[in-house]
Amino acid sequence: MITTDAPEPTATGPEATGTSAGGPAARHRWIKPLIVFLLIAIPAGYLYISAMQSRGGNGGEDEEAAATGLAEGWPSRLQRRIYEVTVPAYATDVAHYETNSWKSSSLYLEFTTTPARFERWLADRGLDAAELTNGDVTIDEDDAAEVGWSFGSGHHWAGAVQEQDKPKPTLEITANLDDPSHPKVFVVSTTTP
Repeated sequence: MITTDAPEPTATGPEATGTSAGGPAARHRWIKPLIVFLLIAIPAGYLYISAMQSRGGNGGEDEEAAATGLAEGWPSRLQRRIYEVTVPAYATDVAHYETNSWKSSSLYLEFTTTPARFERWLADRGLDAAELTNGDVTIDEDDAAEVGWSFGSGHHWAGAVQEQDKPKPTLEITANLDDPSHPKVFVVSTTTP
């Protein structure tokens, strides 16, 4: 019997593991990198889409919130309920703006209407047209500046303030009666917690 001290050759490559190049281990090697890629790509994709929607999709709301001016159109039904204001039927030049802070929230509203509808609007607030004081501008300069209103002299102004117990809002109402057949009404309704 002849023995040799030469080592036996060792197998390397697929033969060493007992699998072929197309075997199960080779096929499953790509799964881990794919899972890692998906765990990174999917949230990143959602963040990108969300950022684009915030930038473009809500542009109108962002612009309205960022602007210190009125947006055309009626306040939402929720705003009208919170601030206890309405807009008379067939009113024109309707615009509004809302501000919120930790100590108070205000809705600025303007519209043009007819004398009869204005009186009905006042009655819905619990006021009478006789309660409007001629020459009285009830909206202060800071509030007026917030939305670009100007209550200068040389106009026929009339105003009233309706104060209510908290949390009900306080309404400051000023009307431009230069054209008696089409009063332009300015309202600031403010709620405090």
